[in-house]
Amino acid sequence: MLSLNEDGTQQRWGILAGAVIVMMFIAIYQYSWSLFASGLNSDLAWSIIEIQVTFTLYTYVATFVQPFSGYFADKFGPRNIAILAGLLVAIGFLSSSTVTSPIHLYICYTIGSVGVGILYGVSIAIAVKWFPDRRGLAVGIATFGFGSGTTFFNLLLQTWISSYGVRTAFLYTGILMLIFILPFTFLYKYPKFEQQKLKEENMVSWKWYEMLKTYQWWLIYISFAIIAAIALLFGAQVVPMAKANNIPSNVLDFVLVAYPLANGFSRVLGGWISDRIGRQLTATLFYTLAGIMMLALGFTASNPIGFASFIILAMLFSGAVFAFNPAFIGDFYGSKYSTINYGITYTAKSWGGLIAGYATAWLLTTFKNYTYSIIGLGIGALIAAVLVNPLLLKKPGKKVSKS
Repeated sequence: MLSLNEDGTQQRWGILAGAVIVMMFIAIYQYSWSLFASGLNSDLAWSIIEIQVTFTLYTYVATFVQPFSGYFADKFGPRNIAILAGLLVAIGFLSSSTVTSPIHLYICYTIGSVGVGILYGVSIAIAVKWFPDRRGLAVGIATFGFGSGTTFFNLLLQTWISSYGVRTAFLYTGILMLIFILPFTFLYKYPKFEQQKLKEENMVSWKWYEMLKTYQWWLIYISFAIIAAIALLFGAQVVPMAKANNIPSNVLDFVLVAYPLANGFSRVLGGWISDRIGRQLTATLFYTLAGIMMLALGFTASNPIGFASFIILAMLFSGAVFAFNPAFIGDFYGSKYSTINYGITYTAKSWGGLIAGYATAWLLTTFKNYTYSIIGLGIGALIAAVLVNPLLLKKPGKKVSKS
């Protein structure tokens, strides 16, 4: 058996670093969306419900493309599909700078969303496949780029939107994406499967249709959808949420920097802890704390200190869902088909996006506040904690290989 130090596999840290940079830029589609949504509402006078349809489309497209892109990446390698995806991401924002109607925006943003989904999936697979010995930490680092990347961009984007208008901000951001994403996609590659067997020598890799027959996958999927909705809620709604609660602009500026950092740090911290005390126990603790913080936010959202504190703390414990689940899939079902297997699992995020985007906007329009969404998600997080607890979520038994 080959070890991780043979056959050039020491390069894995460089490949992972490139994936982190890519993740930082594609995260703008998700975690900076509330800035662009607010700019579209101000500059073009579109209704918030019309605008938030864009985010719901983004979550569906970026998630449901992953099983298909994952199949091709597992079969032919990730590099060519990653290069194509990088182009789509940049084109999505460049073309959004010309939008004249909501439908026009839906088309442009969706083009980029395809690229985001592909790059997210193959970037996660790089961490899972190259780091079987440190899977939780590696996935945490990769998703840190996606969770915290917008920390470096949000204030700049907000300045561009307020000073030059939302269309110009789309244009400038698209140019940055073109410059910084494409070079790193040329580094993307997977190791040979034989090099990943440090802890999987006795595990038969599960194909996607075999995985779906296990009850464990359904527990992971349902809990994923619930916790993802919390992280997505703030990416989609934090700016209008601040306006609805009359939060001072200086507090909002602080939150725009701090919540992506908390989101990203959550992934590294959760992944690191889960490698040591077990993923199910760590996920149970994080989801429980996320639920408590959301309930606290529901009762204090109109207070600037409560607003900032509990959003940041909710993100600190909910963001780790994006580190736990790729590692769950790798641990439970093997690395060989991990890109497509996690791509299918990642579609749970689309349900979270529906809640965080369109459903929350509808509740806001109907009840004139965010309280129902926030408290509902807090209760949901406590349910998710029950679903992933070690007594209920256990590794599937070994299957008999038919190959």
